[in-house]
Amino acid sequence: MNVSKRSEAMQASPIRKLVPFANEAKKRGVKIYHLNIGQPDIETPKVFMEAVRKADIQVLAYADSNGWEPLRRSISNYYKRMGLPYEVEDIIITNGGSEALQWAFLISCDAGDEILVPEPFYTNYRGFAAPYDVVLRPITTHPENGFALPSREVLETLITERTRGIALSNPGNPTGAVYSAEEIRMIADIARDHQLFIIADEVYREFCYDGKQATSFGSMTDILDRVMIIDSVSKRFSACGARIGSLTCKNRDVMSAALKLGQARLCVPTIEMIGAKALYDLEPDYFTPIRERYEARRNIMIDALQKMDGVLCERPGGAFYAIAKLPVDNAEKFAIWLLTEFQLDGKSVMVAPVENFYQTPGMGVDEVRLAYVLNTEDLAEAMRVLATALQAYPGRVG
Repeated sequence: MNVSKRSEAMQASPIRKLVPFANEAKKRGVKIYHLNIGQPDIETPKVFMEAVRKADIQVLAYADSNGWEPLRRSISNYYKRMGLPYEVEDIIITNGGSEALQWAFLISCDAGDEILVPEPFYTNYRGFAAPYDVVLRPITTHPENGFALPSREVLETLITERTRGIALSNPGNPTGAVYSAEEIRMIADIARDHQLFIIADEVYREFCYDGKQATSFGSMTDILDRVMIIDSVSKRFSACGARIGSLTCKNRDVMSAALKLGQARLCVPTIEMIGAKALYDLEPDYFTPIRERYEARRNIMIDALQKMDGVLCERPGGAFYAIAKLPVDNAEKFAIWLLTEFQLDGKSVMVAPVENFYQTPGMGVDEVRLAYVLNTEDLAEAMRVLATALQAYPGRVG
């Protein structure tokens, strides 16, 4: 018996496939600094577990398919504090932002339809789109100008009769780019004029630096019928294991389709929704010290990278990622070498090769994504190790 061609065609995670090399290195006694994955070390707010412990549940029953209403109400209030006009009925709770993204692709596209997405993009977009035969068409951006979007004229040349939407992360994963209000307005105008959906991945909304703010597509009041906002507690509240996300939209047809998908998988776990409500009820000033910690980490990492000979890395404006162009022949080979052959004082680093974050073949071969999710001391030491490794790497170029 054979598995389906559809499942065979799906990519393995380019981030997680290097984990066995890291595990073997640890068995040899090497300390690995994980710069490869966006797993924050910020403590999950205690209110999450406190709410779970206080829950007086006699029977752990199915929840509603569109999500526990008190959580949806808390998310609605969270949006309203930002001036976004979303009501309880505009929100459906999902199993992480991942399920929300899968549904957004499925709702907006039939098989063979296309979604435009700035590349490099979160590599799991490909995994979310592939099972539904949704085609991702790249909007190529470049590290030299901070991964800014191209002009409207360039973007419109990419639209075909099969284009159904534009998906983008703001602030960006993996680039850390924060799109300007003018760029967001440009995308909104294109979507309006070409009858396209916007899949707005805004899970890093609070993490903008240098006084920047992320402009939400939810503030584009003239196109709310075509905006699907993807949100999650994972990075916002350092609760990755809770697997609570949401899809938010003013379009009744979209929400009706989402509810059918929710009913097909029954419901989201009740316990996690109880904890997530407590997170969304936190005051907005919760984010101020967290943002300051990430900004300090970003500065340590970027300052160090920009001093390394042959490395190109613009200072990202948000999220907690940066893409660095390295003086190496191949970033994946370099990442494996770091884990299998290199160590400095018993230490090495793990990075995420970026080639598979691009849709265009041949791009990103010498680029890595680095996540500044470590404490400042570990991050500074990781940069020292990386700088030494780049000088020692046999495949160094330039």
